[in-house]
Amino acid sequence: MAEVPAGLVRPALAGLVPYEPGKPVEEVQRELGLERVVKLASNEGPFEPFPAALAALERSAHELNRYPDGGAYRLRTALANRHGVRFEELAVGAGADGLIDGISQAVLDPGDQVVLGWPSFPSYVIYARKLGAEPVQVPLREHRYDLAALLDAVTDRTKLVYVCHPNNPTGTINTRAELDSYFDRVPPHVLTVLDQAYFEYIDDPDYVDGIEAYVKAGQRVIVLRTFSKIYGLAGARVGYGVGPAELVTALGKTRRAFDLASPAQEAAVASLDDPGELERRRARNLEGRSELERILRDAGYKVAGPAVGNFLFVELGEDAQPWFEALLREGVIVRPLAGFGATRAVRVTVGTPDEHAFFARALAQMRTAAAAS
Repeated sequence: MAEVPAGLVRPALAGLVPYEPGKPVEEVQRELGLERVVKLASNEGPFEPFPAALAALERSAHELNRYPDGGAYRLRTALANRHGVRFEELAVGAGADGLIDGISQAVLDPGDQVVLGWPSFPSYVIYARKLGAEPVQVPLREHRYDLAALLDAVTDRTKLVYVCHPNNPTGTINTRAELDSYFDRVPPHVLTVLDQAYFEYIDDPDYVDGIEAYVKAGQRVIVLRTFSKIYGLAGARVGYGVGPAELVTALGKTRRAFDLASPAQEAAVASLDDPGELERRRARNLEGRSELERILRDAGYKVAGPAVGNFLFVELGEDAQPWFEALLREGVIVRPLAGFGATRAVRVTVGTPDEHAFFARALAQMRTAAAAS
């Protein structure tokens, strides 16, 4: 094949390390010859889509010969009504990640800065660097976003500040008072992206609803949510954001014409009217997270907290990659966090009780193998 001439690919991509998804179960089984593999790596919920969403997916499958509604009218209308905002203030994307990409394209020019806590979600950094912008990574404080330090890092070149709430991968949140203080002080030239991808899991009274508290109060902020977690639609890729109408209009220009497939849109709409199932999953996640934390602590590991999402941040005190590979050989996939900025830690997603028991046995087998070596 022909060689790509020098200068064809943009220089901003030269040192970029793309986001690395977790290993699929089938690939690990094939590579290692394992009969069973448990995946606790990607923060997917352990539950399938809501019953109404499954029915919607089946109905919409018969219309796959047609392009989807590029404007996602039914979904945007349902979400705008749910949150009490205008249709023009509601953006959609291929997961919250798709919105982060779109916001970056809409806002950033080469030389602009984005400010974020670190370790945190890598897409904030990746999409900025793709556009030649500079990510300013502010160390966490006790595993939480240091909002005062984020403000200190803002300059006249700063366009975006990301607040991951709860933070992925540490699972921790900031208090309402801390966020209020941040929004009181953030300069007017900055757009804040408040990422609340795990919002529905959390029942802490001090956890703030960013749409109610900040968007509706007129702050320069966009709040992100997703159907990928508690709703069980990670494979459908549906996210949304609520923010200023001018920004939503710009996101409509950066989003691809048919980014959200028709089945994804219909499944998301169908998921909105089952509060009982939502509460059941929230309660099951709380039980599962407590069980998973006990397993890890009993095995001698340090867990960051208090965690409020559907995952735990585990400090190993050693390079995480060999530990990850040893656990992989026992049939459990977790997420090593070098790409998130934490080379000596892993993230473990809450699964089912049976998956947790398998994980506990795998940890015990690792300890036995290490003692014998």
